[in-house]
Amino acid sequence: MTTILRFSSRLALVILLLLSLMLGGAWLVWRSPLGYDRPENLPTVDAGPHEVFVYGTLRYPVVRWLVTTDFLASTPAMLEDYRRDGLDVRIDPGSQVKGELLVVDRDTLLELDRYERLGIRYQRIRVELANGQQAWLYQRLASD
Repeated sequence: MTTILRFSSRLALVILLLLSLMLGGAWLVWRSPLGYDRPENLPTVDAGPHEVFVYGTLRYPVVRWLVTTDFLASTPAMLEDYRRDGLDVRIDPGSQVKGELLVVDRDTLLELDRYERLGIRYQRIRVELANGQQAWLYQRLASD
């Protein structure tokens, strides 16, 4: 009996440790202010609302929640004359990229900028979606 109890206690401790490591890693990647200092040369962001076309991990509600701590609504959207290229999109006449359109305020846009490492890994550019609507798009920087 004590062997089973000892094993159960150790198993619970290992599970708790693994869960703590996973949650700590998620916090470090998605919420932590560590590892990203917004470059000073980026323009200021107005109050919004801001439309953002997302085509990668931000299409998933759970990722958006981890990044913003908010359940952001999204609508399906299409970006024409671009194609997916790994973690990026590239101009490619005749191609299409399926994604989601988010409408966010200033603070949420800054949280998305942090997640995408704006100015370090990605730039934010204006694009016209298939329906004619203008939106922000995160595109990898050439040096990355």
